[in-house]
Amino acid sequence: MENRKLFERARSLMPGGVSSPVRAFKAVGGDPIIVSRAKGSRLWDVDGKEYIDYLMSWGPLILGHSNPKVVQAIKEQTEKGLSYGLTNVHEIELAQRVVSAMPSVEMVRFVSSGTEATMSAIRLARGYTGRKYVVKFEGCYHGHGDSLLVSAGSGVATLGIPGTPGVPEEIAKLTLVIPYNSVEALEEVFKRYGEDIACVIVEPVAGNMGVVLPKPGFLKSIREITRHYGALVICDEVITNFRLSKGGAQEYFGQDPDITCMGKIIGGGMPLGAYGGKREVMQKVAPEGPIYQAGTLSGNPLSMVAGIATLRELFELNPYKTLEELTKRLTSGISQILKEKGIPHRINQIASMFTVFFTEEEVYDYQSAKRSDTVLFGRFFRALLKEGVLIPPSQFEAWFLSTAHTQEDIDLTLERIQKALQSL
Repeated sequence: MENRKLFERARSLMPGGVSSPVRAFKAVGGDPIIVSRAKGSRLWDVDGKEYIDYLMSWGPLILGHSNPKVVQAIKEQTEKGLSYGLTNVHEIELAQRVVSAMPSVEMVRFVSSGTEATMSAIRLARGYTGRKYVVKFEGCYHGHGDSLLVSAGSGVATLGIPGTPGVPEEIAKLTLVIPYNSVEALEEVFKRYGEDIACVIVEPVAGNMGVVLPKPGFLKSIREITRHYGALVICDEVITNFRLSKGGAQEYFGQDPDITCMGKIIGGGMPLGAYGGKREVMQKVAPEGPIYQAGTLSGNPLSMVAGIATLRELFELNPYKTLEELTKRLTSGISQILKEKGIPHRINQIASMFTVFFTEEEVYDYQSAKRSDTVLFGRFFRALLKEGVLIPPSQFEAWFLSTAHTQEDIDLTLERIQKALQSL
């Protein structure tokens, strides 16, 4: 098989044969697939096998693979230049679209990834407040920056690595980790460290311990407690920006963070991240202020035009209600099939993202997510892959739908899941 041969070659050239750990399928077993091409809701591997795709590049492709308007925008820009190293007109247009859509963002700085966005936001919060501690929630993943790769979810949870070697203990100690959805723990950590806490960083909807929704009042309590102690709130919307609504999770839940981190959908499939927030805070960023951050490819014109085309199409379509209805059709169908098979499960869903947890218990934080049957999930993943359904190769990740998915896709997916479960 070409997949296997190419992966063996990849392993001799790249660590694990991948550019990001979870792609190696270690958490689910079996041979990773090597992608040849993708279009709409479909993806093909190098052996020519077709898959209905619910990975969607881990969330960015809300318009599906190779959306014609996004592709055309990139093609046109390639003739005008791939990179300038200077401000280009597309940065200004995309910045305007972001500022007009995200309720709390008055100024924005573009970077090249979500990790860069969160790293920069942490530095900004520390520089703005003059404080050193960062509060994060167990199981929330905010990229692989040293301060944040402590009790993270996603690939770290999948591989069972407690943090990671290479992060000095002195840096790790500056991150205070508490359970997600626990207001009591948040109050306690502020009582102890409050005057030295620069910020709380939170995924408004956790997506890297699987989809975990905030309990009523949780996000509001974060805002109230931080204001009382003079700390900032960093809302990590790398996954949720433009996914839950036009204005992201902060519009969906009515939140008012100081700094927002963005990525994935904002780049339309191209490498792009951003952080933005209140004008008073963002004016501290160089060259306007003393807090330094820079990047040679920041504001890259190819990423800018892809982002503009994606947001333009997304805002014109306003597909959020339709996407949610389609997602609920899929999740209810999956749940019915699993019930008929007598398989304990929980499905956490919001808008067009969800996770199927193989557990009888409610999943509301990292510890409850970890009680899922990951061995069963691995078998489930491999059975679906065999039937031509691609889902994230980890129990602790989100499935994503796009505007390219149809009711026919959903019906076919449910048929294939029904067939796949016969082998479990």
